[in-house]
Amino acid sequence: LTDTLAGIVLAQTFVSAPFTIVAARSAFAALDPALLDVAATLGMRSHKRFLGVALPAAASGITAGLLLTWLRAFGEFGATVVVAYHPYSLPVLTYVRFGGFGLSEAVAPTLLAIVAAGSVLAAVGARRYLPRRAIPVTIPATAPSALLSSDKLRFRIDCRLGELHLRVAHEARSRTLAILGASGAGKTTLLRCLAGLVDYEGGIVVLGQKVLGNLPPEGRGIGYVPQEPSLLPHRTLWQQVTLGPDVDANAASYWIERLGLRGFERRLPEELSGGQRQRVALARALARAPQLLLLDEPFSGLDTSVRHQLRRELRQLLIDTTSSSVLVTHDPEEAALLADEILVVAEGRLVQSGPAAEVLRCPSSVAVARVLGIANIHSGRVTAPGVIETHEVPLHVHAATLCPVGTEVVWSIRPEHVAISFDPARPLPYDAAVVDSVDVGHALELRVVVLGSLDLVVRFESDARPLPTTSCSVALRATHLTIWPADGATVPPPTGADGRAGSQSRSRRNSPNGPDHEVGEYFRFGLETSADSG
Repeated sequence: LTDTLAGIVLAQTFVSAPFTIVAARSAFAALDPALLDVAATLGMRSHKRFLGVALPAAASGITAGLLLTWLRAFGEFGATVVVAYHPYSLPVLTYVRFGGFGLSEAVAPTLLAIVAAGSVLAAVGARRYLPRRAIPVTIPATAPSALLSSDKLRFRIDCRLGELHLRVAHEARSRTLAILGASGAGKTTLLRCLAGLVDYEGGIVVLGQKVLGNLPPEGRGIGYVPQEPSLLPHRTLWQQVTLGPDVDANAASYWIERLGLRGFERRLPEELSGGQRQRVALARALARAPQLLLLDEPFSGLDTSVRHQLRRELRQLLIDTTSSSVLVTHDPEEAALLADEILVVAEGRLVQSGPAAEVLRCPSSVAVARVLGIANIHSGRVTAPGVIETHEVPLHVHAATLCPVGTEVVWSIRPEHVAISFDPARPLPYDAAVVDSVDVGHALELRVVVLGSLDLVVRFESDARPLPTTSCSVALRATHLTIWPADGATVPPPTGADGRAGSQSRSRRNSPNGPDHEVGEYFRFGLETSADSG
């Protein structure tokens, strides 16, 4: 191979190609995994995900590696002279001319090298000035008919992912579900199992009469909105929304119009605000007319005003399209706004489920109460029928809700359910003192200490700013208290004056403290689920 063109090429490749390999590997490693997940749910198979998503997303890094490789090879001297002096490479030619004839003979090849390098750099930077694809303007008057479906979801998932063992089964009674839980509880894993993005050991996913569990994500006909918008950096808004291989242009145009993105079709992601990027992600998911819409905390990274606006828009969209949806969130208010039914997950288990209002009003355990963000959670002890002593303060509650005397219990009450009075002429049962107050605009939130020992958070609407005094009195209505035995035993449901069970009775059935059923034992479509999963 000495003194041949092939030998020089091999030598140049050996010393220069690692620049491309290292740069490409880094570019692919930096690729957002959610991009490929979204592409899969849009119907793109693996080779199309690589060619249409991964490769374009990593193009900048690969281009940089190729440019470094070219520059290294273009200026390489040592590897060439080891193999041959002839045929010449440009650096060797410059060296020979300079050594044999002086500086004047080396000027021409040096200028040629500069012109060649400048041309390559110009070509690399020129692509940003290429014209962007024209956008169709046809806008259909109504939503795509494929979205007008009210199929309900039912599933059983058994999945191990690292230390998490997710075992959840549920049959939905409404078309909009929300999954609540603390960080690490398995919410996102459950959603990804429903989307087919995670392999699980056993289970089933059914939407209406269609079995989804044995289908790959590209064949499930779903829309997926991850936590981040996950947009391709070099694609326009229109190209993002029409990324799916079977997306209808009219449907894409409809959702762009519906979500307030008209006029931005030719903009790149860097030219859009955070709220606009999130709308693009939602339009991309809806443009394929999905049978099921999966949303993984889609508004968590937005500021408060944009988040509230997008929540309202999404609520109206779900009402208008009647499409089935599953929302993952850690915000109970967001769950209540966007779902008719709530599932609370803790440590990979379903600990409570039911209508949104019932779950929020009647948490079935301390863990659920903490997930719902209830501020006042305290321990106590039953000292007499109808009396709990907590921090040396006796609380009077319905006797029917209590365990035997001497039982250790945990109780809670929402801040807005604590009555407060600043009028000495109209005192409430417990004297208290205000130790802190926060004006949150629409309400006052106080931290009070009852009888010098019980710390409570109180929230109420008041026009009195500032507070008239730090002395006050409070009352805790028995009907607003939720009580659990500290040992995890089942609590009897509260009864009213007429002796009938209150609304908490249904949520108690789903207590996580009961028997640890196997998945197959408590999951029966249309049968035991009415009792077991709320």
